[in-house]
Amino acid sequence: MHKPMQGVRVLEVAQFTFVPAAGAILAEWGAEVTKVEHAVRGDGQRGLTTVLGVDAITEGSSFSPIFDAANRGKRSVGLALEKPEAREVLEELIRRSDVFITNFLPSARAKLGIELEDVRAINPDIIYVRGSGFGQRGEEADKGGYDMTAFWARAGSAAGATPPGAEVIAPMPAGAYGDNQGGMAMAGGIAAALYARTTTGEPAVIDVSLLGVGAWATQFTVNLAMMAGGPPPRPPVPRHGSARNPLVGAYKTSDGRWLWLATVQPGPYWREFCETIGRPDLPEDERFDTVEHLMANAPQAAEIIAEVLASRTFDEWIDQFKGLQAQWAAVQDAWGVSNDEALRSNGYIGKLTDADGVERELVVSPVQFDQTPAEARRAPLFAEHTDDVLSELGFSDEKLIELKIAGAVT
Repeated sequence: MHKPMQGVRVLEVAQFTFVPAAGAILAEWGAEVTKVEHAVRGDGQRGLTTVLGVDAITEGSSFSPIFDAANRGKRSVGLALEKPEAREVLEELIRRSDVFITNFLPSARAKLGIELEDVRAINPDIIYVRGSGFGQRGEEADKGGYDMTAFWARAGSAAGATPPGAEVIAPMPAGAYGDNQGGMAMAGGIAAALYARTTTGEPAVIDVSLLGVGAWATQFTVNLAMMAGGPPPRPPVPRHGSARNPLVGAYKTSDGRWLWLATVQPGPYWREFCETIGRPDLPEDERFDTVEHLMANAPQAAEIIAEVLASRTFDEWIDQFKGLQAQWAAVQDAWGVSNDEALRSNGYIGKLTDADGVERELVVSPVQFDQTPAEARRAPLFAEHTDDVLSELGFSDEKLIELKIAGAVT
């Protein structure tokens, strides 16, 4: 398999998911990614035992899905950037790298000497990448943010996912939900910057914020608001289907599960759908015999469809709908997604062996090259590769011991 990032060296000074997710994607695309973790504390995400109220790690195991997902395929070096003795190691890492990625805030970057000017003074050709909550300019440039705040709450997703009049705001559907989308956006930006450096010789500075990625995700309603000069209206959601189309919306099955219809152009599919659900009479009903009549009487059609779909189980309808041309999908929880036949047959679930020798599975990058699924590799243990990387940089065993005694490396 051709890995387009083969030979690219990435230096990651970041923690939690947003920016590390970009490094994980680049590693799956073939890049050599060296992760710098604090010499004592490591990446703060290693300490997360619960995420959104759910256990994030199995007791007695080194495997943590939220950490391993964002750090797969990397090498870890424990380095105390705040100690002067560590500077020599950092500079050697920067000197040999093509890309430097970080999500440290401006004040922390300045204190540690890893601002753009600091890094470019060592390696003028390096691509410098900053991930932030709220962007690099303005009053909030030095404000920390997670995807729950900058992406989900601030950028419109939380409000958009919460029905009017609800007592609570809709929570994010998964841990690191916005972080992973931000990481994919950042990886794409880095790929473009590497191409541009090859063709022009100019290294780029890349900025990606969770707020910006969140606004990109909700841009349809944001753009409507700007066009209208205020919040766009939120029409009431019918009990079944949509206000003008009975073939758009969620319908409940007899066992309490859901199917989602999304046939936005009902005309070509209405008759086939009705025959599939055992109601070939509906297209002959004068209320539904043309697209115009169907749209005008959508609530009545939706009530009939709801009654029919509620008469059989989820699995029965899944079998019945096989081959149906109208667009639809099963509403799946995380376990259903993990066992999805299309995901597995296309290689979007990858196997790996964790540091304890246990076989695991992770969702892998959705981008495939040469029709070949990405290869899943485990994340590193804390500072696992410090000795190996420093040896490659030319540090002797004596120097390594000296650095360890000084607390500069782990």
